[in-house]
Amino acid sequence: MRDLASPGVQGSGAMKKWGFIAMHAAVAAAFIFLLQRFSLNASLESSLLWALTFAVCAAGLAYKQSNR
Repeated sequence: MRDLASPGVQGSGAMKKWGFIAMHAAVAAAFIFLLQRFSLNASLESSLLWALTFAVCAAGLAYKQSNR
């Protein structure tokens, strides 16, 4: 019986891990987009490109941290 419950717990942990990574990337992208667009008065294209770049970097960092 215990073995049947174990994969369910691991699946839940995996969903939490990927949710954490997605949340980290979204927050980083939103922060840099708002900073670029409204504080630094950058163009929309530049702001979106920087947001995408920071989202990918933040997701990579969160992934590495979650594997520790």
